[in-house]
Amino acid sequence: MDRVLRVLTDFMTRQQRLVLVIAVLASFVAFLDSSVINVALPAMTGELGGGLTVQQWIVDAYLITLGSLILLAGSVSDVYGRIVVLRVGLIGFGVASVLIAVAGSAEFVIAMRAVQGIAGALLVPSSLAIIMSSFRDAAQAKAIGQWTAWTSAAFLAGPFLGGVFVDYLSWRLVFAINVIPIIVTLILLGMLGQKDIRRAGVHIDYPGAVLGIIGLGGPVFALIEQGNLGWAHPAIYLPFGLGLLSFAAFIWWQSRAKNPMLPLELFRIRNFSAGNLSTALVYGALSIGGFIVVIFLQEVAGFTATAAALALLPVSIGNVLLSSFFGGLSGKYGPRLFMTAGPIIAGAGYLLLLGMGQSVNYLVNVLPGILLFAVGLSMTVAPLTAAVLGSVSAAQSGIGSAVNNAVARVAGLVAIAMLGVIIVGKLDVDGFHRVLIVTAALLILGGIVSFVGIRNPTKSAEPSGEQPAA
Repeated sequence: MDRVLRVLTDFMTRQQRLVLVIAVLASFVAFLDSSVINVALPAMTGELGGGLTVQQWIVDAYLITLGSLILLAGSVSDVYGRIVVLRVGLIGFGVASVLIAVAGSAEFVIAMRAVQGIAGALLVPSSLAIIMSSFRDAAQAKAIGQWTAWTSAAFLAGPFLGGVFVDYLSWRLVFAINVIPIIVTLILLGMLGQKDIRRAGVHIDYPGAVLGIIGLGGPVFALIEQGNLGWAHPAIYLPFGLGLLSFAAFIWWQSRAKNPMLPLELFRIRNFSAGNLSTALVYGALSIGGFIVVIFLQEVAGFTATAAALALLPVSIGNVLLSSFFGGLSGKYGPRLFMTAGPIIAGAGYLLLLGMGQSVNYLVNVLPGILLFAVGLSMTVAPLTAAVLGSVSAAQSGIGSAVNNAVARVAGLVAIAMLGVIIVGKLDVDGFHRVLIVTAALLILGGIVSFVGIRNPTKSAEPSGEQPAA
């Protein structure tokens, strides 16, 4: 193992190599799981029962707890120590994965997906935190670059592996396979022997966490279940109203809390607020679009799980190959142009998919739109991240990244919950086309928001407040 690590990371000490591999493996588990789930959904509901509503819940149960608690993970790590939190997250994710693999009902799967979300909220921030604490200066930048590259591989490998498992083995292996990297990571953590660091005077925002979960969970429950019960049912309008009140209370509490999960003052920075609004629109579109295309190809067009997964592979490949290129151009010319053009091009790609019907020819009906979407997405991601994180000071980069990550997750959560409202009943060609139009509209609106709100920083500008206009 040590020889392999040295080949991959020869600029690091042995301790640093261990830290990087631990961080990569821990994050890889969470990214892999989120990238394979859409492919496995039809097989899961085919065996356990349920239709679109159950599929929505399997995705959103994870996103509710993840999106609600990911901002809390930083203070939890400060109080209990990063290594302890990372170990708890790994064990929790592994146990939940095994239980999903042997589940006998859709309800049990949904409950365990919520547990996975809690564990996932501990994994990614803690993984980045141990990198930040173990590397400095240029070595830190290289380590983060390698972490990004290897975790991106999860999005390449995940759907294909999921499709193969579903078609030739069992969807249950999609979750059981998580145990292997988790066990390896736990062994490496033991080998690391790093002393945990705990910060004094840090408090966990428990009220904020509770209000956040209710504020997200109530409206999401109502949006998903309204198709079954109707908006006039108390089981729908009461959770919806309580959720909205709780979310309002969450925002109020964050303005008063000593250690807030969500520092509202960051949103006074123009590029940070505009960048996060664009993030919400773009990542909401990514979630709803990716979900519906994979499900439609399997359930309506008759594709196998592997074929449906491979249909979207150009998106992952394009993102890996082109993101660095567009990131470099963004650094030279500023992010505004790319954050404007990228989502609009990606939206045009989804409009091209409107040629898909009951019968689908991949080369004619799917590939052109997917390729256009891949170019637009690749043009968007790196400049968007640079604009958001570049708008805050270095000392705020950690919380800035966490907020942006949470915004993306919550946007995906709400978008998936809205599917039932858009499709209206069972998934068919007309409902699919409506979702494609909504996806394209969200992407195009994200580009418009960027054009209006984002400002290119001047070469001498410091990211400590309002960015000067380009």
